[in-house]
Amino acid sequence: MNKENIIKAIEPVVEERGCFLVEVSVSRDNDIEIVIEKEEGVVDWEDCAAVDKVVHEAFNQDVEDYALTVSSAGLDRPFKVLRQFRKAIGTKVEVWLKGGKKSKGILEAAGEESVTVDGAVIMMADVNYVKPVVEFE
Repeated sequence: MNKENIIKAIEPVVEERGCFLVEVSVSRDNDIEIVIEKEEGVVDWEDCAAVDKVVHEAFNQDVEDYALTVSSAGLDRPFKVLRQFRKAIGTKVEVWLKGGKKSKGILEAAGEESVTVDGAVIMMADVNYVKPVVEFE
């Protein structure tokens, strides 16, 4: 299975549902994982089912012999694409820097080259990952 062909097949339904692709991975054993995020709100079962249906219609599972998982990005996973960063502006994030230092703060801005957290500009080249902070009141 080819990652690019999968992306090409699912992009229309992903966008139609108000979502965007975070990640598509295909293992050597044809285990396909598709991770999506919603522009506004949260990914629901129907979003995942719509993507699942398109993959099964585009790629015959009996011929290709694959396993498929479609999921949301999840609250505890690091951001992978700029759209996730931009969606999180105004929320609390945890930033892990190369070298092991970490900090928490409000994500104020995000771009290809840097993020701004609590007024501090952090270059993406210095970042291991950024993920949302989940707090229960």
